[in-house]
Amino acid sequence: METERVLAFHHTRPSYPVHIVVVPKEHTPSLVNLGGGGPELLAEVMDVVTKVAAQVEQKHGAASVTTNVGLYQESKHLHWHVYHRGESDEQILAMYGHHDG
Repeated sequence: METERVLAFHHTRPSYPVHIVVVPKEHTPSLVNLGGGGPELLAEVMDVVTKVAAQVEQKHGAASVTTNVGLYQESKHLHWHVYHRGESDEQILAMYGHHDG
């Protein structure tokens, strides 16, 4: 998925069977330092993250969404990981249950 200011792409070295990275095209240091793009750009990034996560969930039944800051952040450019780890529905339910119901 791509917009004027945001790009989502399959990770070049995926850690999971489905592993998509969402980045702003403008340099944005991290979630806690939004740089010149500010909250407006973050909102655009989150819109793409939301759409990508919905697609992964629809196709695979679940999605995880993460970002890192500080020493956890390997690349000093804000990026979000949207991934599905490859578990079956039964494995997911065994681990997480379904506490909302």
